[in-house]
Amino acid sequence: MNKHLLFFFMLIFIGFSGLAQKQLTWTDFADVNFQSQFNEKYGVHFLMPTFGEKIMSYKGKQVSIKGYFLDISGSGDIFLISQNPMASCFFCGGSGPETIIEVSFKEKPPFRTDQIVIVTGTLELNANDVDHCNYILTEATGRLAN
Repeated sequence: MNKHLLFFFMLIFIGFSGLAQKQLTWTDFADVNFQSQFNEKYGVHFLMPTFGEKIMSYKGKQVSIKGYFLDISGSGDIFLISQNPMASCFFCGGSGPETIIEVSFKEKPPFRTDQIVIVTGTLELNANDVDHCNYILTEATGRLAN
């Protein structure tokens, strides 16, 4: 094979490899610090995030995470992926806000609460809107974990 043609194919492979999603772990999402801040709208203090460099490097990129599926609305309106099952998630247990990710699926998922799933989507970082989680996956798809 011509060495120029081989070089061309290597460049294409390297380029497409960079487009593939990155499998993150819950340790990656722990790259955040929180500071209590008073919220005028609700009249209470919220933990507001300052994201670390590592997690910031994934902002706007396609990532995957394995965790527990949670339908916290009970009606199929608000979905989360959690490091922990429902009984010990951020809302019900003693975990921190870095242990949940809000998910906006492309299509309504067939999963049940506490099933272990792998979700892939575009990572958004939310530092200001207290009506949403700090981490959000948009245009997400999911599958049951093996």
